[in-house]
Amino acid sequence: MINIDALNEVFKMVFDNPHIQIAPETTADDIDEWDSLSHVLLISAIEESFNIEFSQQEVMLFDCVGDMLDSVNRKLG
Repeated sequence: MINIDALNEVFKMVFDNPHIQIAPETTADDIDEWDSLSHVLLISAIEESFNIEFSQQEVMLFDCVGDMLDSVNRKLG
């Protein structure tokens, strides 16, 4: 299981911004740099960081950071 802080470190790396602070309710609308390309990079970085793989359907259902966090933790069991 991971916490929001571990996921936040991935966000900081992907967006090259040490000041990003995510919360479960954070969405792409809350981070200026979060566009479709950076979303792909973010998903890839999360998969690599936690040694997991998301299905395309899972990714399509992510509405907020909390959804990502829940999915990661389900996979890590």
